[in-house]
Amino acid sequence: MKPLHRHLVNTSRKVLCTAALAASLTTAAVVTSPTTADAGESEPTPDSPQAADRGDARLDLPDLVADPPAAPGAAAPEGASGIPGTALDAYQRAASSVAAALPNCKLPWELLAGIGRVESVHASGYGLKADGSTEKPIRGPRLDGNGFAEIRDTDRGEWDADTAYDRAIGPLQFIPSTWQTWGADGNGDGKRDPNNMYDAALGAGLYLCAGDRDLSNAAKLDQAVLSYNRSREYVNTVLGYMRQYQAGGGTAVPNPPAGTYPTQPPGSLPTPRPPVTPQAPVTPTPPVRPTTPATPTTPAKPTTPTTPTTPAKPTTPTKPPVTQPEKPAAPHLSELTLLGGAGLTAEPGAAFAEVPKVKLVLSDGKPAAGRDVVFTVESDTTGGTAFPKAPGNSLVVRTDAQGTASAPGLTAGTKPGTFTLRVAAYDKAGSLTVNLTGTVTAKPVVDLLARPKGAEPLTAVAGARIEGIEVLATAKGKPLAVTGVLAEVVEKKNGAWVPVDPATAKGPYFAGAAEGKKATSLELPATGADGRIALPALHTAADLAPGTYHLRLTTPDGVTLVLNIAVTAPAAPATPTPPKTA
Repeated sequence: MKPLHRHLVNTSRKVLCTAALAASLTTAAVVTSPTTADAGESEPTPDSPQAADRGDARLDLPDLVADPPAAPGAAAPEGASGIPGTALDAYQRAASSVAAALPNCKLPWELLAGIGRVESVHASGYGLKADGSTEKPIRGPRLDGNGFAEIRDTDRGEWDADTAYDRAIGPLQFIPSTWQTWGADGNGDGKRDPNNMYDAALGAGLYLCAGDRDLSNAAKLDQAVLSYNRSREYVNTVLGYMRQYQAGGGTAVPNPPAGTYPTQPPGSLPTPRPPVTPQAPVTPTPPVRPTTPATPTTPAKPTTPTTPTTPAKPTTPTKPPVTQPEKPAAPHLSELTLLGGAGLTAEPGAAFAEVPKVKLVLSDGKPAAGRDVVFTVESDTTGGTAFPKAPGNSLVVRTDAQGTASAPGLTAGTKPGTFTLRVAAYDKAGSLTVNLTGTVTAKPVVDLLARPKGAEPLTAVAGARIEGIEVLATAKGKPLAVTGVLAEVVEKKNGAWVPVDPATAKGPYFAGAAEGKKATSLELPATGADGRIALPALHTAADLAPGTYHLRLTTPDGVTLVLNIAVTAPAAPATPTPPKTA
């Protein structure tokens, strides 16, 4: 695959040659610096600096405006409805450029606008200019680990004026090291400036589309925003603004001047409101000067009264106009309820027996059918709990006619631990989330080998076979399947049990050994769930000396059992009684 840098440059040049995009792209939105080569060909990892939880930047940038003001004479738009014209143009231009170079990404400009709104309120309060630059640089809080992630300096203070720690920079709040890789030239001036809205918007678009992401996929969209700031509240807020813009809530307003509006605390997720149409200012009427009073005139003579006319017939009253009732608002997602999955437990590498299941309901009480629900594994300490057939660690499931969605196939990681399964659903009104805590438990191990209760002592006559030996494997008193149990004929030397020498041993042995040899050790087959170990027959030689012999069983975890086998001599043949003589 060609490096993205060369691909984006070539594609953007082709785009600029077409009349359709020439009108919307006044200048070439291309990447021109060699340092962006290969950017976008690999997905940012969860531990990348940009993905660190940087908190809520809106509470720390000093010159934020709650929302850009409306045009003169119009009421200020609420929520996210006001986007400075330059910022809106930058978002849309960046999306067009990325679409030309990476058409499979399906980057919506409203996503860039949602990030710009959360990160810096579209650079409002910093003097956003028509060319995308700002009168004042935008720098986030110092990332020194005091309430935020700790990120040591990576740019020698070039962008953030801090040589000890990094600060997020520009209207879209890039970490300096991230900008070094993903920074772009969005306005075609040959520079990559994170404080320029055009450059920052294109850089953010490339970053969000990294790793061949398809942002029309709900799980990939979620992962992309998390890679920008690993905060669930951040993701929910950004996607809330994005969906509000997609619903027509974005209105272009003039660029506000720098520092003329007081900082206001940001509110919760905004509620869309229709923009107010600006009214033309009313021109004041100049005052009228008083004139000289006129000379009174002679009153006129009274006229002869006229004959009264017939009164007119009353007119039929007109019917009041019929007003059409307002259409009720479309129902939105209202409730996400857990139906199954509260007891998510499994052993390492095993599938979870209980399937996570949720029900999604609309605000009108009806099931939310045909909606995407995202199941995502987070905070995993189990070494890889995941949905094996789903990309990454997220599974997107569409609800059925009853509004329910199930997520089968969740498989435990490789080691004991815990994880969180986050279940989320989104629409234009916001998001709904429920969390499940899952546990991967250690596999139980056999802690005891014993003969069944009431079993008779093991005895045999020399030359006979010893059959029917059974042993029970248990863990905490419960039967447990076990594999790899080793059976050995042993003898005690110097106070310790040691295997006998097959070449000289005279005790019991297993059949099936090579000709001329005796098998004094054997790995037993795996047991069933009942934990019962059935040993194959042991053989004894006819001339085996009477005495007690020993058979040891050992599990792979070192649990042992030594069985005693009493061997007796065969009965002496009876002496025939001589016949009596007459």
